[in-house]
Amino acid sequence: MLFSIPKSIGLIGSVLALRLLSTSGVMACSANQGNPETAQSVYEFTVNDIKGEPVSLEKYRGHVLIIVNVASKCGYTAKHYAELNELYDQYAESKGLRILAFPCNQFGYQEPGNAEEIQCFARDRKVNFDLFEKIDVNGKGAHPLYQYLKKEQGGTLFDAIKWNFTKFIIDKNGKPVERHSPNTSPKEMLKNLEKYF
Repeated sequence: MLFSIPKSIGLIGSVLALRLLSTSGVMACSANQGNPETAQSVYEFTVNDIKGEPVSLEKYRGHVLIIVNVASKCGYTAKHYAELNELYDQYAESKGLRILAFPCNQFGYQEPGNAEEIQCFARDRKVNFDLFEKIDVNGKGAHPLYQYLKKEQGGTLFDAIKWNFTKFIIDKNGKPVERHSPNTSPKEMLKNLEKYF
C-alpha cells in the first residue's frame, strides 16, 4: 500500500479517507483531460483507450485524423465501420491517416455494451484503427475533447452532435478543419482528406 492510515482514525475514518483520495484522483484526471476553452489543438487533450489507459493525443502529431463517435447497433454501423476500415487500410501507411473512434451510447442507446463487448464487436469486424473508451459527446458530461471539437467546428442549426458517426477531420497541426454529418459516408470524405495529406 502506498500510504498508511493511523489506527486512531478507525474504520469510518478510513473509509472517508479512501473516498476522499479516490475523489481527488478523479478530479485530477478530469483536469488533465484538457481545457476546451483554451486549447489550440487536439494535442492538448488526453483520452482513455478502450482498455482504460490514458492516451495523450500528442502521439498523433503530424497525422491527419478522423475523429468519430461510433455505435454498434446503428443503421449506419455496417457501412461506416467497413468504409473506415478501408480508408485506414489504404491510407494509414501511405499517408499517415489515423482514425480515432469513440463509442457513445447517447443516441438511441445504440452502444449499450461494456468495453469488452465493444472490443469483441470491433475484432469481429477486423478493426485496425484506434478505439477509445465509451464517452458522452453532448451534455454536461461531454468529454473535453468533444467540447473543443464542437466549439471549433459547429454544426448546422446547433453545435451539439446530432447522431452516431459524426466525423471530424483534423489537419496535421491538430486543428479541426471539417465536420461531416452521419449520412456522409467515410469514402465520400476522401477528396476532403486529400487536401490535408
